[in-house]
Amino acid sequence: MPMPQLTATPASALADEPVHIRATGLPPMQLVTLTASLKDERGNLFQSKAFYRANEAGELDLKQAPSLGGDYVGVHPMGLFWSLKSEKPFMRLLKKDVMNSPFSVTLDIYNSACIPELAMVQPGASQVVQRWFRRPGMQRVQIREGRLRGALFLPPGEGPFPGIIDLYGGTGGLLEFRASLLAAHGFAVLALAYFAYEDLPKLLVEVDMEYFEEAVNFLLAHPKIQGPGIGVLSLSKGAEIGLAMACFLKQVVATVCISGANAIFDFPFKYKDLVMLPIPSYMERTETDVSGALSLLHFRGDPRDKVNQQSVLPIEKAQGQILFIIGENDQSIKSKEHAKQALEQLKSHGRSNGRALVYPGAGHLIEPPYMPLCYASRSTSRFLMLLWGGDPAAHAAAQEHAWGEIQKFFRQHLTQTRSHL
Repeated sequence: MPMPQLTATPASALADEPVHIRATGLPPMQLVTLTASLKDERGNLFQSKAFYRANEAGELDLKQAPSLGGDYVGVHPMGLFWSLKSEKPFMRLLKKDVMNSPFSVTLDIYNSACIPELAMVQPGASQVVQRWFRRPGMQRVQIREGRLRGALFLPPGEGPFPGIIDLYGGTGGLLEFRASLLAAHGFAVLALAYFAYEDLPKLLVEVDMEYFEEAVNFLLAHPKIQGPGIGVLSLSKGAEIGLAMACFLKQVVATVCISGANAIFDFPFKYKDLVMLPIPSYMERTETDVSGALSLLHFRGDPRDKVNQQSVLPIEKAQGQILFIIGENDQSIKSKEHAKQALEQLKSHGRSNGRALVYPGAGHLIEPPYMPLCYASRSTSRFLMLLWGGDPAAHAAAQEHAWGEIQKFFRQHLTQTRSHL
């Protein structure tokens, strides 16, 4: 009897590259279980499973074969990756050390529709897949320049490269995996921390635009950065800041705002002599879902209310291009409404430098491709379990499409010559 063989190609690749998974040597029409597992750097286990049927030749190709059940159903070649779930509730899969080690994903195949964790069954075949967040020759430069704290990722080669500032949201600290992946595609990317990192303030109490202006000027002064303008890639609270950068800093020529707001929320905003106070929030409007996680969807006041007009960002002042990326199942912020209001504001001023990509079923935390959906997680700044939302398959499709659109957008608006990319 032939032994089953499991192949995943490429077995070592960037984390945003698809993997082709195939099995051969199976009994014809056999029901099988495929599983994936990985441990993050803190030892937390993430797992997924799906049931498949081999064809008449005893072969299985995930590009064509539908999953019959498990963590997803239908034809999803990368389903085992994006459906990974933590053993512990409310865990978000994050890569901390992006330069020295990949995520190692173990793929196993079992010769029955079994639940391996419940049955003491040995897999018929296994394959380990390495998911890297950098290319060979890339550089990571720790940034401690004046007030600035972060990490600059430079692609291999002399450059100059189009420059991007990467901003995350209310988790604080420094998240580098998106910046390093983007640098693997030819951009110079500064992952910028703005609180809860090194000697920066532990909590965010105000947004000081001059800090972000320093970051813009630092990038443009770097010999490997191609001017005259830079891009901003931003998520959640970072997207509110990113939109403000687009409005107030003329050197910002291309801004991507993922799941963000069109007004100042939570904390005051300062830029030189200007102070914008936040729109009020209402704790009594929060809701808890069945998992116990808190939805902040109705927590914040409405920018359209007359009393809140002074807190709305003047998007009509933005000189550069703006791309809003929105998940319709965002359970954290009314990002679709905010983007709609921002685009209407642009239009009312005769401007056409903004557009939105809206993804049905996607949640708040739209990450690079094949990262598993984080439906809810612990908030470091609020000591709460926060609900982000999203349907796993729809969210995965959104991440894959949006990542390509983000790169196209930056290439179009940041590169005067295409030769460097």
